[in-house]
Amino acid sequence: MIGITSYGAYIPLWRVNLSEIGRARGEKAVSNFDEDSVTMAVAAAMDCLKDRDRSKVGSLYFATTTSPYVEKQAATIVAVAADLPREIFTADVTDSTKAGTTAIRMAYDAVKAGSAKEALVVASDKRLTSPRSDFEMNSGDGAAALLIGDTDIIASIEGSFSVTAEINDFWRVPGDSFLRAGEDRFALGEGYIKATRDAVSGLMKNHNLSLQDFSRVAIYAPDSRRHAELVRGLGFDEKKQVQDPLFGKVGCTWTAHSLMLLIAALEEAKPGDKILLAGYGNGGDAFYLQVTERIKDVKNRRGVKKHLESKRMVDYATYLRWRDLLPEVPSAVRPVKIPSTTALWREQREVLSFHGCRCMNCKNIQYPIQRVCTFCHAKDKYEEVQLSEKMATIFTYSMDYIAGTKDVPMVVTIVDFEGGGRTMLQMTDRIIEEIKVGMPLELSFRELSSVGGIHNYFWKTIPVRV
Repeated sequence: MIGITSYGAYIPLWRVNLSEIGRARGEKAVSNFDEDSVTMAVAAAMDCLKDRDRSKVGSLYFATTTSPYVEKQAATIVAVAADLPREIFTADVTDSTKAGTTAIRMAYDAVKAGSAKEALVVASDKRLTSPRSDFEMNSGDGAAALLIGDTDIIASIEGSFSVTAEINDFWRVPGDSFLRAGEDRFALGEGYIKATRDAVSGLMKNHNLSLQDFSRVAIYAPDSRRHAELVRGLGFDEKKQVQDPLFGKVGCTWTAHSLMLLIAALEEAKPGDKILLAGYGNGGDAFYLQVTERIKDVKNRRGVKKHLESKRMVDYATYLRWRDLLPEVPSAVRPVKIPSTTALWREQREVLSFHGCRCMNCKNIQYPIQRVCTFCHAKDKYEEVQLSEKMATIFTYSMDYIAGTKDVPMVVTIVDFEGGGRTMLQMTDRIIEEIKVGMPLELSFRELSSVGGIHNYFWKTIPVRV
């Protein structure tokens, strides 16, 4: 038996009221200026891998349509930041909104073939949408992660069915900032509706399933109208069976959307429940899953539910500025030097994995890693320790109003880690009036800068998300 052994998700803290964009109710999730598809993927992966043995993960598939690089694998960044073993297979799965469900199929096949004991699937997207457009109204930012394995399964994958659909419904070419789309009725009617319907119908026929067999139905959709049209056409009960598609709360998170709905379904599932999962993007993928008794063992996950409960509102103008869709005041932007590729490679365990060291002589923890202990002066007697998952508190802090950041002022914190260790980190996702000495913090993987075609990532502190 092969299936899901753990899950995790990430929804940014910030929300924009849809009424500021157009005539709509509700809100959507928007990422901060220092977040992208990679940083959100790391957050979801960390949530999924909480309390798990990471040495068992043999493959990582990163699904996205918004990779920060046109040519360079981004899955490797996620793997190192999530502190996975070096001896794993990594792959980017991209160029389609069903990349998330495609990655699930690839992970399933890898575990079934024995090439990986466990395979991690992470889907994440941060779409750049044209202001005031329907795409902007319906799009949201977020990430989802699923761990696929053959032991301790919480939801077994009982079967799948896929169809291909060659159609120019949604596309981008090199140099495009925004998504292109065909005429609405053609693109969604002939593409999304037909391919998803055929994938779901084929799955049910192959496995002798009826509509009533499913407790929950998690189906990707680009907007609420087409979602309702599809589930009604398939014959599912919208109130009793269909998982909330999160429009008006998060929005369509594209490659992550169907996986996020599946995670939301698993958070409320009971042993024996059957779940239908479906994704779309130039074809449809459909999966039939069955929940096991192990679902009761999944704990300490923020998942979708807790991320929905933890939110702050931001105005539309700030959101546009974070997206670089409003010009910055020239005097507020300082030049940033191009990061050293050799330094990034050499220090990736400290920078990306955020490893410090524990002196084996005096047991003190230090960051960054030091060959000579600053406390007892023992030389080369240390072991690496992961700090990215440790809680911290503010020892002291400062605020810089002329640093040129998009989030004025730039807050710099000196933090003490739980269990020992102290370092200096920037703070993000903060409310200035709430910052104080002794404030509990957690760490979040963020982008420091993007200069010369190099995305420079590091860890920042954020207030603990309850």
